[in-house]
Amino acid sequence: MARQIFAYILHKDGVADDTALELVEAARRLDASAPVTALVLGTGADLDKVCQEVAATYKEVWKVDNAALSYPNAEVVRKVLVNLIPKGAIALVPHEHFGMDLSPGLSIKLDAAYAPDVVDISALEGDKLTLVRQEYSGQVSTHVACDLSAGAVITIRAGAFAPDESRSAGGTVTDKSPDAGDAGVAGRKFLEIIEAEVGDVDITKSEVLVSVGRGIEDQDNLEMINDLAKAMGADVSCSRPIVDAKWLEKARQVGTSGQTVKPKVYLALGISGSFQHMGGIKGNPFIVAVNKNAKAPIFQAADVGVVADILEFVPELAEKIAEMK
Repeated sequence: MARQIFAYILHKDGVADDTALELVEAARRLDASAPVTALVLGTGADLDKVCQEVAATYKEVWKVDNAALSYPNAEVVRKVLVNLIPKGAIALVPHEHFGMDLSPGLSIKLDAAYAPDVVDISALEGDKLTLVRQEYSGQVSTHVACDLSAGAVITIRAGAFAPDESRSAGGTVTDKSPDAGDAGVAGRKFLEIIEAEVGDVDITKSEVLVSVGRGIEDQDNLEMINDLAKAMGADVSCSRPIVDAKWLEKARQVGTSGQTVKPKVYLALGISGSFQHMGGIKGNPFIVAVNKNAKAPIFQAADVGVVADILEFVPELAEKIAEMK
């Protein structure tokens, strides 16, 4: 029997999350011969829009329309998925807040293996899958053996796999609402979504970002970052330590606890590149990373990496840009 792979699709306001395209590539790396089915849960017209969008990439899309799925509640979604995902199948879920809430309990309910925060898939031999995870803030890569004989729930780190943007599948959307069963009453109740504050600059709309991390060392050094951003026609953003130190406002923080950005160019200065930070970078930006630590995790995601002290590098770069202009 062919191995079955399911991808859980995150979406908001009728638009699929960028991770939907990344899960396709992760599934292909896992088993290129296995069919991949997208699971899209929600309700209303926005749900249909997402299904049509996802069908351009996935050959098969399962839709579940239920009023109980109007808001993100992992307890409710878990009950539905247990009714839909067959025993022995593999479920791929984005590794972000909701996915981390959903996935451990889902693996228990399915009596399947659980592998969180996967950044690469190394090898598949029979039912033995070797996955790559990162430890110690990305300083160490670990190879983890996963037994797929009873199925698995695997969470995939955002940005770890290149998105499949071919969009030529012409997939079929199947309404699985009758098969999903009654979601029942959850023990927790969804209250509200509180949107992040937008400061004087909305970095979520910026095409070029100069982002600074703890490598800047001192608040006074932010002046050179501002000068560089001005020379580049960019906006300034930052990682969490800069906000925690109150050197920049929360609205400029990139990451899972900050803003989600989709720039064309992302210049990361003195940023280690933890998954919490990288989780806030969507799309497929051209990433340039400058860090004096040659083993910083940011270099694994960067298109161009420079091992240098940003306090020396930034003034020289700003000077070169000024000369070019």
